[in-house]
Amino acid sequence: MILKRRNFIQTSTLALVSGLVLPYNSISNMKKGNLPKANLKLSFDPCNLQLKHVFTLAGSSRSTTPVMLTKIEFEGITGYGEASMPPYLGESQESAGRFLAGLKLDQFTDPFRVDEILEYVDNSAPGNTAAKAAVDIALHDLVGKIMGQPWYKIWGLSAEKTPVTSFTIGIDSPEVVRQKVKEAAEFKILKVKLGRENDREMIETIRSVTDVPLCVDVNQGWKDKHKALDMIYWLNEKGVKYVEQPMSKENPDDIAWLTQNSPLPIIADEALQRLTDVQKTVGVYSGINIKLMKCTGMREAHKMMNLALANKMKVMIGCMTETSCAISAAAQLSPLATWADLDGNLLISNDRFEGVKIVDGKITLIDRPGIGIKEI
Repeated sequence: MILKRRNFIQTSTLALVSGLVLPYNSISNMKKGNLPKANLKLSFDPCNLQLKHVFTLAGSSRSTTPVMLTKIEFEGITGYGEASMPPYLGESQESAGRFLAGLKLDQFTDPFRVDEILEYVDNSAPGNTAAKAAVDIALHDLVGKIMGQPWYKIWGLSAEKTPVTSFTIGIDSPEVVRQKVKEAAEFKILKVKLGRENDREMIETIRSVTDVPLCVDVNQGWKDKHKALDMIYWLNEKGVKYVEQPMSKENPDDIAWLTQNSPLPIIADEALQRLTDVQKTVGVYSGINIKLMKCTGMREAHKMMNLALANKMKVMIGCMTETSCAISAAAQLSPLATWADLDGNLLISNDRFEGVKIVDGKITLIDRPGIGIKEI
Protein backbone atom coordinates (compact mmCIF):
# COMPACT_ATOMS: atom_id res chain seq x y z
CA MET A 1 0.00 0.00 0.00
CA ILE A 2 2.77 2.45 0.98
CA LEU A 3 4.81 1.63 -2.14
CA LYS A 4 1.78 2.17 -4.40
CA ARG A 5 1.08 5.51 -2.72
CA ARG A 6 4.73 6.59 -3.09
CA ASN A 7 4.71 5.72 -6.79
CA PHE A 8 1.53 7.74 -7.30
CA ILE A 9 2.93 10.75 -5.43
CA GLN A 10 6.28 10.63 -7.27
CA THR A 11 4.53 10.55 -10.64
CA SER A 12 2.20 13.39 -9.65
CA THR A 13 5.07 15.45 -8.25
CA LEU A 14 7.20 15.15 -11.38
CA ALA A 15 4.25 16.36 -13.45
CA LEU A 16 3.57 19.32 -11.17
CA VAL A 17 7.01 20.71 -10.29
CA SER A 18 8.20 21.39 -13.83
CA GLY A 19 8.59 25.17 -13.65
CA LEU A 20 5.93 25.54 -10.94
CA VAL A 21 5.89 26.15 -7.19
CA LEU A 22 3.62 23.55 -5.64
CA PRO A 23 1.38 25.25 -3.04
CA TYR A 24 1.02 23.62 0.38
CA ASN A 25 -2.76 23.46 -0.05
CA SER A 26 -2.33 21.61 -3.36
CA ILE A 27 -0.16 19.03 -1.61
CA SER A 28 -2.81 18.58 1.06
CA ASN A 29 -5.68 18.34 -1.42
CA MET A 30 -3.75 15.89 -3.59
CA LYS A 31 -3.53 13.47 -0.69
CA LYS A 32 -6.59 14.27 1.35
CA GLY A 33 -8.58 11.21 2.26
CA ASN A 34 -5.99 8.73 0.97
CA LEU A 35 -3.91 8.26 4.10
CA PRO A 36 -4.77 5.70 6.78
CA LYS A 37 -5.49 7.03 10.25
CA ALA A 38 -1.96 6.94 11.62
CA ASN A 39 -0.74 9.74 13.89
CA LEU A 40 2.31 11.96 13.76
CA LYS A 41 4.79 11.17 16.52
CA LEU A 42 7.23 13.85 17.71
CA SER A 43 10.38 13.12 19.72
CA PHE A 44 13.42 15.26 20.60
CA ASP A 45 16.93 14.97 21.96
CA PRO A 46 19.36 17.68 23.23
CA CYS A 47 22.90 17.85 21.89
CA ASN A 48 25.84 20.25 22.31
CA LEU A 49 27.79 21.10 19.17
CA GLN A 50 31.55 21.44 19.63
CA LEU A 51 33.14 24.29 17.68
CA LYS A 52 36.52 23.70 16.05
CA HIS A 53 37.59 27.21 17.10
CA VAL A 54 36.29 29.61 19.73
CA PHE A 55 33.69 31.71 17.92
CA THR A 56 33.86 35.43 18.67
CA LEU A 57 31.36 38.08 17.53
CA ALA A 58 31.16 41.80 18.28
CA GLY A 59 29.55 41.12 21.66
CA SER A 60 30.24 37.52 22.71
CA SER A 61 32.41 34.39 22.45
CA ARG A 62 31.60 30.68 22.76
CA SER A 63 33.09 27.23 22.10
CA THR A 64 29.83 25.24 22.03
CA THR A 65 26.28 25.73 20.75
CA PRO A 66 23.28 23.94 22.31
CA VAL A 67 20.86 22.34 19.85
CA MET A 68 17.73 20.23 20.03
CA LEU A 69 17.36 17.47 17.45
CA THR A 70 13.82 16.40 16.55
CA LYS A 71 12.10 13.52 14.78
CA ILE A 72 8.59 13.24 13.39
CA GLU A 73 7.57 9.66 12.56
CA PHE A 74 4.67 8.55 10.41
CA GLU A 75 3.96 5.09 8.96
CA GLY A 76 7.56 3.97 9.47
CA ILE A 77 9.06 7.07 7.84
CA THR A 78 11.08 9.57 9.89
CA GLY A 79 11.68 13.25 9.26
CA TYR A 80 14.57 14.99 11.04
CA GLY A 81 14.74 18.54 12.35
CA GLU A 82 16.95 20.78 14.46
CA ALA A 83 16.80 23.84 16.71
CA SER A 84 20.10 25.69 17.09
CA MET A 85 20.11 28.04 20.07
CA PRO A 86 23.15 30.29 20.48
CA PRO A 87 22.61 31.94 23.90
CA TYR A 88 22.29 35.48 22.58
CA LEU A 89 18.97 34.56 20.88
CA GLY A 90 17.30 33.78 24.21
CA GLU A 91 16.35 30.11 23.69
CA SER A 92 17.83 27.08 25.43
CA GLN A 93 17.54 23.32 25.51
CA GLU A 94 15.31 23.73 28.56
CA SER A 95 12.92 26.18 26.89
CA ALA A 96 12.87 24.14 23.69
CA GLY A 97 12.18 20.97 25.67
CA ARG A 98 9.24 22.59 27.45
CA PHE A 99 7.81 23.92 24.20
CA LEU A 100 8.17 20.66 22.29
CA ALA A 101 6.81 18.57 25.18
CA GLY A 102 3.67 20.69 25.15
CA LEU A 103 2.90 20.04 21.49
CA LYS A 104 0.28 17.43 20.59
CA LEU A 105 1.22 16.47 17.04
CA ASP A 106 -0.47 13.11 17.52
CA GLN A 107 -3.79 14.88 16.88
CA PHE A 108 -2.77 15.07 13.20
CA THR A 109 -3.21 12.09 10.88
CA ASP A 110 -2.17 13.72 7.59
CA PRO A 111 1.40 15.11 7.37
CA PHE A 112 0.51 16.85 4.10
CA ARG A 113 -1.61 19.39 6.00
CA VAL A 114 1.59 21.40 6.44
CA ASP A 115 -0.03 24.81 6.84
CA GLU A 116 -2.50 23.59 9.45
CA ILE A 117 0.14 21.72 11.46
CA LEU A 118 2.67 24.55 11.46
CA GLU A 119 0.07 27.20 12.25
CA TYR A 120 -0.89 25.08 15.27
CA VAL A 121 2.78 24.89 16.29
CA ASP A 122 3.33 28.62 15.84
CA ASN A 123 0.20 29.54 17.81
CA SER A 124 1.02 27.19 20.69
CA ALA A 125 3.24 29.80 22.40
CA PRO A 126 4.96 33.08 21.52
CA GLY A 127 8.66 33.13 20.65
CA ASN A 128 10.45 29.76 20.57
CA THR A 129 11.30 30.32 16.91
CA ALA A 130 14.20 27.83 16.85
CA ALA A 131 12.10 25.14 18.54
CA LYS A 132 9.34 25.82 16.00
CA ALA A 133 11.90 25.54 13.20
CA ALA A 134 12.89 22.11 14.50
CA VAL A 135 9.31 20.92 13.98
CA ASP A 136 9.01 22.67 10.60
CA ILE A 137 12.23 21.10 9.28
CA ALA A 138 11.29 17.62 10.47
CA LEU A 139 7.83 17.91 8.91
CA HIS A 140 9.26 19.06 5.58
CA ASP A 141 11.78 16.21 5.67
CA LEU A 142 8.98 13.72 6.37
CA VAL A 143 6.67 15.00 3.62
CA GLY A 144 9.51 15.13 1.09
CA LYS A 145 10.42 11.54 1.91
CA ILE A 146 6.81 10.38 1.47
CA MET A 147 6.74 12.17 -1.89
CA GLY A 148 10.15 10.77 -2.82
CA GLN A 149 11.45 14.23 -3.79
CA PRO A 150 13.83 16.84 -2.33
CA TRP A 151 12.21 20.15 -1.41
CA TYR A 152 14.10 22.24 -3.94
CA LYS A 153 12.37 20.19 -6.66
CA ILE A 154 8.98 20.40 -4.96
CA TRP A 155 9.42 24.19 -4.99
CA GLY A 156 10.36 24.06 -8.67
CA LEU A 157 13.94 25.29 -8.10
CA SER A 158 17.09 24.39 -10.00
CA ALA A 159 20.09 22.83 -8.26
CA GLU A 160 22.34 24.51 -10.83
CA LYS A 161 21.37 27.95 -9.50
CA THR A 162 22.76 27.52 -5.99
CA PRO A 163 25.26 30.24 -5.02
CA VAL A 164 28.68 29.81 -3.53
CA THR A 165 28.67 29.96 0.26
CA SER A 166 30.85 32.15 2.41
CA PHE A 167 33.01 30.69 5.17
CA THR A 168 32.99 32.60 8.45
CA ILE A 169 36.15 33.98 10.06
CA GLY A 170 35.42 34.99 13.66
CA ILE A 171 37.22 37.80 15.49
CA ASP A 172 40.56 36.50 16.76
CA SER A 173 44.30 37.10 16.99
CA PRO A 174 46.22 37.55 13.71
CA GLU A 175 47.85 34.12 14.05
CA VAL A 176 44.52 32.31 14.48
CA VAL A 177 42.88 34.37 11.72
CA ARG A 178 45.63 33.40 9.27
CA GLN A 179 45.19 29.73 10.23
CA LYS A 180 41.41 29.94 9.72
CA VAL A 181 41.89 31.51 6.29
CA LYS A 182 44.25 28.70 5.26
CA GLU A 183 41.66 26.13 6.38
CA ALA A 184 39.09 27.88 4.16
CA ALA A 185 41.18 27.70 0.99
CA GLU A 186 38.41 26.06 -1.09
CA PHE A 187 35.91 28.88 -0.47
CA LYS A 188 35.35 31.64 -3.02
CA ILE A 189 34.22 34.25 -0.47
CA LEU A 190 34.99 34.71 3.23
CA LYS A 191 32.65 36.27 5.79
CA VAL A 192 34.58 38.30 8.36
CA LYS A 193 33.14 39.16 11.75
CA LEU A 194 33.81 42.80 12.68
CA GLY A 195 32.53 45.27 15.26
CA ARG A 196 35.40 45.59 17.70
CA GLU A 197 38.44 47.87 17.89
CA ASN A 198 40.56 45.64 15.64
CA ASP A 199 38.40 45.75 12.47
CA ARG A 200 41.12 47.07 10.18
CA GLU A 201 43.64 44.63 11.62
CA MET A 202 41.25 41.75 10.88
CA ILE A 203 40.93 42.76 7.22
CA GLU A 204 44.64 43.51 6.77
CA THR A 205 45.54 40.15 8.33
CA ILE A 206 43.28 38.31 5.90
CA ARG A 207 44.58 40.33 2.97
CA SER A 208 48.13 39.31 3.92
CA VAL A 209 47.33 35.71 3.00
CA THR A 210 44.53 35.83 0.39
CA ASP A 211 42.89 38.10 -2.17
CA VAL A 212 39.58 36.16 -2.20
CA PRO A 213 36.45 38.38 -2.08
CA LEU A 214 35.14 39.20 1.40
CA CYS A 215 31.88 40.14 3.06
CA VAL A 216 31.65 41.48 6.60
CA ASP A 217 29.16 41.05 9.43
CA VAL A 218 29.36 43.79 12.05
CA ASN A 219 26.57 42.46 14.32
CA GLN A 220 25.45 46.03 15.16
CA GLY A 221 28.97 46.87 16.35
CA TRP A 222 29.40 50.33 14.78
CA LYS A 223 27.90 53.33 16.58
CA ASP A 224 28.42 56.41 14.35
CA LYS A 225 27.01 56.49 10.82
CA HIS A 226 29.72 58.80 9.44
CA LYS A 227 32.53 56.62 10.78
CA ALA A 228 30.64 53.60 9.49
CA LEU A 229 30.47 55.11 6.00
CA ASP A 230 34.20 55.91 6.06
CA MET A 231 34.88 52.31 7.07
CA ILE A 232 32.67 50.96 4.29
CA TYR A 233 34.52 53.00 1.67
CA TRP A 234 37.79 51.54 3.01
CA LEU A 235 36.31 48.02 2.96
CA ASN A 236 35.20 48.55 -0.62
CA GLU A 237 38.82 49.22 -1.57
CA LYS A 238 39.80 45.96 0.18
CA GLY A 239 37.51 43.81 -1.96
CA VAL A 240 34.51 43.54 0.36
CA LYS A 241 31.21 42.84 -1.46
CA TYR A 242 28.53 43.63 1.15
CA VAL A 243 28.08 44.62 4.81
CA GLU A 244 25.72 42.89 7.24
CA GLN A 245 23.99 44.81 10.04
CA PRO A 246 26.60 47.56 10.49
CA MET A 247 24.68 49.47 13.17
CA SER A 248 21.95 48.91 15.75
CA LYS A 249 18.64 47.68 14.40
CA GLU A 250 17.07 50.33 16.65
CA ASN A 251 18.40 53.11 14.38
CA PRO A 252 16.62 52.54 11.03
CA ASP A 253 17.00 56.18 9.98
CA ASP A 254 20.80 56.02 10.35
CA ILE A 255 20.91 52.72 8.48
CA ALA A 256 18.71 54.08 5.68
CA TRP A 257 21.12 57.02 5.35
CA LEU A 258 24.06 54.60 5.31
CA THR A 259 22.41 52.42 2.67
CA GLN A 260 21.68 55.45 0.49
CA ASN A 261 25.30 56.64 0.65
CA SER A 262 27.17 53.34 0.79
CA PRO A 263 29.13 51.96 -2.18
CA LEU A 264 28.27 48.45 -0.89
CA PRO A 265 24.93 46.72 -0.24
CA ILE A 266 23.77 46.87 3.39
CA ILE A 267 22.07 43.67 4.57
CA ALA A 268 19.63 43.30 7.49
CA ASP A 269 20.38 40.54 9.99
CA GLU A 270 19.42 41.32 13.59
CA ALA A 271 16.76 43.72 12.23
CA LEU A 272 14.96 40.81 10.59
CA GLN A 273 13.25 37.91 12.30
CA ARG A 274 10.02 36.88 10.61
CA LEU A 275 7.76 37.52 7.63
CA THR A 276 6.18 40.60 9.22
CA ASP A 277 9.63 42.24 9.42
CA VAL A 278 10.39 42.06 5.70
CA GLN A 279 8.33 45.09 4.69
CA LYS A 280 9.98 47.13 7.46
CA THR A 281 13.38 46.64 5.83
CA VAL A 282 12.28 47.96 2.42
CA GLY A 283 13.93 51.33 1.83
CA VAL A 284 16.19 50.87 4.86
CA TYR A 285 18.43 48.00 3.71
CA SER A 286 19.59 46.71 0.33
CA GLY A 287 18.71 43.14 1.26
CA ILE A 288 17.91 40.67 4.03
CA ASN A 289 19.57 37.67 5.65
CA ILE A 290 17.01 34.94 6.36
CA LYS A 291 17.76 32.31 8.99
CA LEU A 292 15.50 29.34 9.67
CA MET A 293 16.09 29.55 13.42
CA LYS A 294 14.73 33.08 13.59
CA CYS A 295 11.73 32.71 11.26
CA THR A 296 10.36 29.30 12.43
CA GLY A 297 11.68 27.28 9.52
CA MET A 298 11.42 26.50 5.82
CA ARG A 299 7.76 27.39 5.28
CA GLU A 300 8.10 30.98 6.46
CA ALA A 301 11.60 31.42 4.99
CA HIS A 302 10.19 30.55 1.55
CA LYS A 303 7.51 33.22 1.94
CA MET A 304 10.07 35.77 3.14
CA MET A 305 12.33 35.17 0.17
CA ASN A 306 9.50 35.60 -2.31
CA LEU A 307 8.32 38.81 -0.62
CA ALA A 308 11.82 40.30 -0.56
CA LEU A 309 12.40 39.42 -4.20
CA ALA A 310 9.04 40.98 -5.11
CA ASN A 311 10.34 44.18 -3.48
CA LYS A 312 13.52 43.89 -5.60
CA MET A 313 15.73 43.33 -2.55
CA LYS A 314 18.76 41.10 -2.44
CA VAL A 315 18.30 37.89 -0.48
CA MET A 316 20.80 35.97 1.62
CA ILE A 317 20.18 32.60 3.25
CA GLY A 318 22.14 32.28 6.49
CA CYS A 319 22.53 30.01 9.49
CA MET A 320 23.62 29.58 13.09
CA THR A 321 26.11 26.96 14.22
CA GLU A 322 24.14 23.90 13.09
CA THR A 323 24.50 20.30 12.02
CA SER A 324 24.06 19.27 8.40
CA CYS A 325 20.37 18.75 9.22
CA ALA A 326 19.40 22.43 9.50
CA ILE A 327 22.04 23.50 6.96
CA SER A 328 20.63 21.08 4.36
CA ALA A 329 17.12 22.35 5.08
CA ALA A 330 18.19 25.94 4.43
CA ALA A 331 20.10 24.85 1.33
CA GLN A 332 16.83 23.73 -0.28
CA LEU A 333 16.02 27.46 -0.58
CA SER A 334 19.45 28.54 -1.77
CA PRO A 335 18.67 28.65 -5.54
CA LEU A 336 16.52 31.71 -4.76
CA ALA A 337 19.32 33.51 -2.92
CA THR A 338 21.76 36.15 -4.10
CA TRP A 339 24.23 35.03 -1.44
CA ALA A 340 24.52 32.17 1.03
CA ASP A 341 26.24 31.77 4.37
CA LEU A 342 25.66 28.08 5.04
CA ASP A 343 28.85 27.00 6.75
CA GLY A 344 27.55 26.29 10.28
CA ASN A 345 28.10 22.54 9.95
CA LEU A 346 31.69 23.10 8.82
CA LEU A 347 32.51 24.95 12.04
CA ILE A 348 31.76 21.95 14.31
CA SER A 349 33.57 18.68 15.05
CA ASN A 350 30.59 16.48 15.98
CA ASP A 351 28.10 16.61 13.10
CA ARG A 352 25.34 14.00 13.40
CA PHE A 353 24.24 14.02 9.76
CA GLU A 354 25.49 13.89 6.20
CA GLY A 355 23.82 16.23 3.75
CA VAL A 356 24.52 19.19 1.49
CA LYS A 357 28.08 19.38 0.16
CA ILE A 358 30.35 22.30 -0.66
CA VAL A 359 32.18 21.60 -3.93
CA ASP A 360 34.72 24.19 -5.05
CA GLY A 361 33.00 26.66 -2.74
CA LYS A 362 29.52 26.12 -4.24
CA ILE A 363 26.48 24.70 -2.46
CA THR A 364 25.83 21.30 -4.02
CA LEU A 365 22.39 19.88 -3.28
CA ILE A 366 22.05 16.13 -2.71
CA ASP A 367 19.33 14.41 -4.72
CA ARG A 368 17.82 12.68 -1.69
CA PRO A 369 14.15 13.14 -0.74
CA GLY A 370 13.12 15.58 1.95
CA ILE A 371 15.93 17.86 3.07
CA GLY A 372 18.55 15.48 1.69
CA ILE A 373 20.21 14.08 4.82
CA LYS A 374 21.06 10.81 6.45
CA GLU A 375 22.26 10.02 9.97
CA ILE A 376 25.93 9.18 10.54
